Amino acid sequence: METQEVVRLSAALERIARLVRAAELPGELSSVAASTLYALATEGPTRLTLLAAAEHVTQPAMTQLVRRLEREGLVERRDDPSDGRAVLVTITDAGVALSAERRAARADALGAVLDELGPGERDALAAAVPALEHLAAAPAPVGARTSASTTAR
Repeated sequence: METQEVVRLSAALERIARLVRAAELPGELSSVAASTLYALATEGPTRLTLLAAAEHVTQPAMTQLVRRLEREGLVERRDDPSDGRAVLVTITDAGVALSAERRAARADALGAVLDELGPGERDALAAAVPALEHLAAAPAPVGARTSASTTAR
């Protein structure tokens, strides 16, 4: 992509994210907490260290977040059967339900915006979904800001 296209894409993604974030969502979760619940719901039990890496936060920040989610009944911590020193984090039924409710609310908000597009534009976005998912799963670039102490709350 040309630099100007990258700039336009970045600006568009920021505006879209702002629209979707403006949706009223159930539960009082930060974006990192919601993303962590979604990862646990889709990937299954996961080590704390892997969750921290996936969310681009420090391990102490993820530990603090998991403790809060555990107090709220959304996750549980269990010993890793393959390594007694490690902990696996699992999502509870309440966590699954809350994560699904939040995803549905965000999908509704985005759907309302997508309804404004013509069929060709919707088809183009549908075709871009795999590439966007690939980008979303990429590790943070070297030197990227990971304000873990504030982001993971």
